[in-house]
Amino acid sequence: MTYPTTLLPQLIEAVANAIDENAEAVAALDQAIGDGDHVINLQRGLAALLAQREELGLLTWSAAWQKMGMTLMSTVGGASGSLLGTLFLEMAKAAADQALDLKGFAVVFAQGVEAMKRRGKSEAGEKTMLDVLVPVAVYLQSDACTAAEGLTGVQAVAIAGVESTRAMLATKGRAAFLAERSVGHIDAGAKSCQLMICAISAVLSAAPT
Repeated sequence: MTYPTTLLPQLIEAVANAIDENAEAVAALDQAIGDGDHVINLQRGLAALLAQREELGLLTWSAAWQKMGMTLMSTVGGASGSLLGTLFLEMAKAAADQALDLKGFAVVFAQGVEAMKRRGKSEAGEKTMLDVLVPVAVYLQSDACTAAEGLTGVQAVAIAGVESTRAMLATKGRAAFLAERSVGHIDAGAKSCQLMICAISAVLSAAPT
């Protein structure tokens, strides 16, 4: 099945609610090993998307992701804004040639994640949001991801990804300065990505087929 962009307002609201409801917990994670401003920056970007949500729902997926990417880059700021903006801008480019059923989206999402890796000069295993996004991208393209079980599986993969950052040594961002002291803490960027992915999956799971 394919999903219409008319779902975008609901998706954006679900993501914003998930971040707001967990803001205190994510901020605590960021204060432990990061700059402490991840949630505030992310909420600023989501507020901008909420203001555009009805307009975005009238666009094609490619055009909507293009606008979302530019909005996140200009409002979130810092490394997160650049990386999330890059994700959506690359997805917008890739979506022009894809039918956006589950498998088509998997291809588009994977290309967006690869662009993030290039932009951040980072890979999975370095205690960043990529430790959620990369395994989700791999899962979406795997044979295990079916129309019936895909969204449930995505949530499980995202949760496993964020938990995996606890044992990792940070090598990127402010957390890298803590060296061994970063071990034992969950990465805030990975946690916020997991929350957003789970919120999106929940909306899509409930959407009419």
